[in-house]
Amino acid sequence: MKIDTKSTNQDIEIPVIGLGTWGIGGFMETDTSQDEEAIQSIKDAIEIGYTHIDTAELYGAGHTDELIGEAIKGMDRSKLIITNKVFKTNLKYDDVITACKTSLEKLQTDYIDIYLIHAPNPDVPLEETMKAMDYLVEKKLVKYIGVSNFSVAQMEEAQKYSTNKIIANQIPYNLATRNVNLTRNINRVGGCTNMESEIIPYCQKNNIIVMAYRPIERGFLLEPNELLDSLVQKYGKTKAQIALNWLISKPNVVVIPKSTNPEHLKENLGAIGWQMDDADIELLDDMKL
Repeated sequence: MKIDTKSTNQDIEIPVIGLGTWGIGGFMETDTSQDEEAIQSIKDAIEIGYTHIDTAELYGAGHTDELIGEAIKGMDRSKLIITNKVFKTNLKYDDVITACKTSLEKLQTDYIDIYLIHAPNPDVPLEETMKAMDYLVEKKLVKYIGVSNFSVAQMEEAQKYSTNKIIANQIPYNLATRNVNLTRNINRVGGCTNMESEIIPYCQKNNIIVMAYRPIERGFLLEPNELLDSLVQKYGKTKAQIALNWLISKPNVVVIPKSTNPEHLKENLGAIGWQMDDADIELLDDMKL
C-alpha cells in the first residue's frame, strides 16, 4: 500500500503514517525475550507499506535499533526513512557524534534520514549540540535534522545555531493531548505544552513537520466517547482510524503509532485514503477530554 506523504520543501517526503517502536525490544532497559517476534513485526509493517520507522537510542537501551537493523537487512535502504533520536544526556558535541555512530552501527546502515534531539537539556548549550548536528549532516551520517519535545523558543534558538534547516519537531499530540500532556500518561522523556496554541502553528508557518507521537494516547481514545462513537457509525471506521485521520487532516502533521500486532498495523493504515466532513473535523477540534 502506498502511504501519502507530506513535504518540508526539502528533498524528503515524510509518510503521513509511520511506525513507532517505543517498547519494541524493551522500554528503558533491554528486553530480548521477544526478539524474533519483534523483527518479524517490523518486516510485516514494511511489507504492507510502512516506510517511515521511528526509533531512538533510548528505546530498549539501544536494542530497538538493533532489532530494526536486523529487520531491514537486505532491503532497499533508499526506500525507507529512519528517524532516530539522541537522548538529552548525550547532547555535548562529542557525545552527539558518538551516539549517532553507535545507532548507525546497531541499525546496520550508513546514514540516518532524520536525526532529532530527543528532548532539550538546559545543562548543555544548544549551540554546542547544533554544531554537532551540522557536523553529522556535513559528514553525510545524517540527511536531515530536527528536534523533539521542543517549545517555539527552543526551536528558534536551535535554528539560530544551525546552518541546516530543522525539518521536524516530534511532540505528543492527539485528540486528548492538545496544549497540556494528559496527566495520566506523562511521558518519561519530557513532553510539551502549548502544542495547538503555539508549537503547531509555528511549525506550519515555518514548514516544519509535526511528528505526533502517542496519537491514540496509549489506548485512552479507544474508550467510550459519544462523539467518537457516532463518527465510527457514520464513516464505518474504528476509533483509532478516526483519531489518526483527524491528525493527518492537519497541515504538516504526520503520525507514528506504535504497534506489533498485524491487525492493528493494517487498521492504522485504514486511517488514510478518505476524509471526514469539515463539520465533523470541527466537532473533533472542539472536543474536550
